[in-house]
Formats: sequence, structure tokens, C-alpha cells
Amino acid sequence: MCGIVGYVGARPAVPILIDGLRRLEYRGYDSAGLVIAENGSLVVVKRAGTIGVLVGALDGTPYNSTVGIGHTRWATHGAPTDVNAHPHTDCGGHLAVVHNGIIENYLAIKAWLAGLGHKFKSETDTEVLPHLIEHYYDGDLRAAVLRAVKHLGGSYAFLAMTRHEPCRLIAARQDSPLVIGLGKGENFVASDIPALLPYTRDTYLLNDGDLAEVTPDGVQVFDLEDKPQAREIFHVTWEADQAEKGGYDHFMLKEIFEQPKALRDTLRGRLSEEGAQVRLEELAPLDAGCIEGIRRVFITACGTAYHAGVVGKYLLEKLARIPVEVDIASEFRYRNPLITPSDLVIVVSQSGETADTRAALREARAKGARVVAITNVVGSSIAREADLVFYTWAGPEIAVASTKAYVTQLVAFVLLAVWLAGRRGEFAGAEAKDILAALREVPAQAAAVLEQAPAGAGGACRYAAAEHILFIGGGLDYAVAMGGGLKLKGRSGERRGG
Repeated sequence: MCGIVGYVGARPAVPILIDGLRRLEYRGYDSAGLVIAENGSLVVVKRAGTIGVLVGALDGTPYNSTVGIGHTRWATHGAPTDVNAHPHTDCGGHLAVVHNGIIENYLAIKAWLAGLGHKFKSETDTEVLPHLIEHYYDGDLRAAVLRAVKHLGGSYAFLAMTRHEPCRLIAARQDSPLVIGLGKGENFVASDIPALLPYTRDTYLLNDGDLAEVTPDGVQVFDLEDKPQAREIFHVTWEADQAEKGGYDHFMLKEIFEQPKALRDTLRGRLSEEGAQVRLEELAPLDAGCIEGIRRVFITACGTAYHAGVVGKYLLEKLARIPVEVDIASEFRYRNPLITPSDLVIVVSQSGETADTRAALREARAKGARVVAITNVVGSSIAREADLVFYTWAGPEIAVASTKAYVTQLVAFVLLAVWLAGRRGEFAGAEAKDILAALREVPAQAAAVLEQAPAGAGGACRYAAAEHILFIGGGLDYAVAMGGGLKLKGRSGERRGG
């Protein structure tokens, strides 16, 4: 989850972009950047770190540009560095893109474009977008974007601009939010409403498959067949602090309702198309010999992540038939655990910066064990120090009480247990298919529970629906299921969540 802003109009763009990024910093805060059209060229400024670091890099330069796009990042591919920060540009620096989401097939697209001579600088999936659009660009940015998106797999919300058409932004959306702000002689784009409120309360809410052409004079929305689409104006009545929380009373409630998306994102690309196999390319270095030779698994974590590890123990022992020990990370190194190079250690940390968990990781590596990290933050200390990393895609979690980060950790353990079990020959393909079919339904089941909240309900009513979410883990029938009065069918019959 990252923040996008865009502006085209008559006012200086940089202050508007910076203000919008500040209002969206809760969506991502490991790097930030912007690009403007200035004197016939694109000027890109981007930095790892907070919005304040980006402002420092701008150094008060009095840019005159009245069009630009900006981004605040929560990394999903590539560590938080200046190079990996958005915007990303094409080979000549004539076209720029900011993007939220995950392009699942970016490696295949990147290889194809590299074969055509395109040069890449970053580790991100996003960088394929400007190069792909460049490949199709012949003077019409909207037409190039339309051709480019037909190659994309995964989720995206992005803005594209080019120096050749300096008063035109093209927005595209699929499975990630994007909102158009409507002004007079100016228009705005953002990934979330808070960035728009100082300037307008009249908006278009883009749907999946929409492309929007945004100029100072107006906004046109098209579908993927380039057919114009009518949109009703949505007038925002929320106050700024409500909008930052998506209209919810507080961040915890907002994050409860973000669980279906977090679950979908963590599963995306990790199940085969037929749903019978788990695909964990990030763990490919664990070859068959290594997996068969695992003597024991140690799971270590703190707080909520520790409880996810307890569920992981039951999953791994039941499905993969590997003995597992679970330790609170603060105690792990002090008991001098009997670890050997034949053991696998799994460390779990939402932030990837939990000090005791980092210490446990180092203890495990010092004893010769291979370490897999389950974490939500790309480029975090634990992600850098572990041998292998299984990322959850929960996005930033601001509330103290964990919700979406916890359930994505549980999904990670289910996927890992099924993956290891298959490679150790512990159960037949049909059994794995049944478990994964149930797992695939979890995001929709979570959404169905949350939809029981009355429209426009406040915190108390929404809690009444949210509290019915029950995550059934460990050694129970399908290893994992979600429901709230929903029937979940398992090997020994039917169970009801809630």
C-alpha cells in the first residue's frame, strides 16, 4: 500500500504534490518522490526516507511547473533506496510512472523488454511500466497505456505522464484504489481521499479496468476497450481526519476492514492457476535435498507474531510432519538452543525491526541454521539478514493491536506448511488441492462477514460484524478457514465460524 498524487492545472504543482504526499504518508513511508514537467523536460526528485527528506532534496527550488505526479512508498519489490523509489522513468527519461500494487508477471515483461534493448536501473516491478508504455508510445499517451495494461498481471493503480504531452495525465486502475478530484481549470488524482480535501470534495471513484485522461479542462474515463464511461460525482462529506482513516472511527477499525485485501494480496501469485499447488519462488533456494534433510524447525517471534508462530507449529507438524519448537524471541538466545545446520529457523516480525527477533535470527545463523523470515516490510533489517524471506503483503499497520498483519502471517504459515509437505511427500495432491481451495475462499469469506455491517455504520456497529471473524488454524480440519455464520466444509464435516 503506497500513496499516489497527481496534479494538472494552473498553480505550481510541487507544493500541491508535497501536501498530498504528507496527507498520504500513513500509506507508506520508506521513500518518496515526484516528477514535474519543467521547461520541456521531466525533473525527477526522489529519496529513501520520509517526506521531509524529499523536501530537503528539493531545497526550496522555485519550480514553475503546473503538472506533476508524486508517490510515497511502502516497498514490495526492492529495498527502500533512492533508486527504487518512485517515480520510475523510461530509457530516455521522457516518460514517468508512479504505481501502487504488484505486477505479478513483471519478470517476464522485464526479460522481454530487456531483449528489445531497454535498460533497467531498479529492483522494482514498477519499472517495467514506463518501459512498456515507451514501447507502445507513438504520440498518444492514452493509447500507449491502453496497450500496455493488457500485458499486466496482478494489481495496479498508476499515473503516467510524458514531457511530450505536458498537460495530460493518464490514470489506470485494477484492484488498487484511485480517485479523481474535480476542480475548475485544474484536476487532481490520488490513491486516497485525504490528499484531495484541501482542494476539492467532488470526485470520481475509478472502477477496476478504468483509464482516466486528466487535463486542466476536464476528465474523461474509458474502459479497456477505449469506450467512454459515465461517472457520477461523489461528493465527500468526511472531515480530513475521518478521510485519512477511510471514514472509520480509527485506524484499527479501518485495518480490520482491510483484511480481505491483505489476504488476497498475500495469496496472489502463490497458488497455481488450477489451485492445486503452492508456488513460493522466494524459497526456491531450499532445494529438495535441503527440505528432506530438515531435522527440526524452530519458530521464534514476539507479541502477536509469536501467536502466529504457535499456529504455524501445529500446521507444520500436522501437514509437513516436522517437529517444531516455538520460542518467544526474547528468551530464545538465552536458553542456548540446541540448533544444528540441519535445522530450519523461522523468524516472524511484522515490522522486520523487532530487536529481540533480530537477536534470535543472529543466534540461529551463528549456530549454522538456515533462517527464513516472515515479514511485512521489504528491506527491513530482518529481511536483509535472513537467508530467505517470505513477505506478507498487509501494507502499513498503524494501529497498535494487530489485525491484517496477523492474519497474513497465518496465511503465510499455511502456504509454507503445504509447500513443505508436498516436497516431503507427506500427502497426496488431492489433499493439498482441498486445503488450498478452502484457503482461496478466505478473502471472500472475510469480506462477506464484514459486509454484514450496516451501510454507513459507526464503530460500534462495525465491531459487531468484525468480531464474528474467526480464524481457525493449527491442526484443525482445513488448516485454515474464516467465517462468521458461514458454513465451512472440512474433511470431517461442516463447521460454522463465528
